[in-house]
Amino acid sequence: MRKRKRRQHRIVDEDLLQTIFAKESEWQNLRHIVDRSLDPLTEARDRLKLTEAVYMFLLKEAKHRKITVLRLD
Repeated sequence: MRKRKRRQHRIVDEDLLQTIFAKESEWQNLRHIVDRSLDPLTEARDRLKLTEAVYMFLLKEAKHRKITVLRLD
């Protein structure tokens, strides 16, 4: 039972890390686009804020779960 629970926990941790990396990339790309725009649309700024908020939430969740990239390698 414990091995199964640990395995499920590890799978969730790996999925969380993959999501964090994807959101980080999306956030960086959006930030680059908004920074380079002469007059960014309100929608673009709102999407940037939302993506940043999701990314920060995922980082806090990873910290709460004590996940590190080194531990999962």
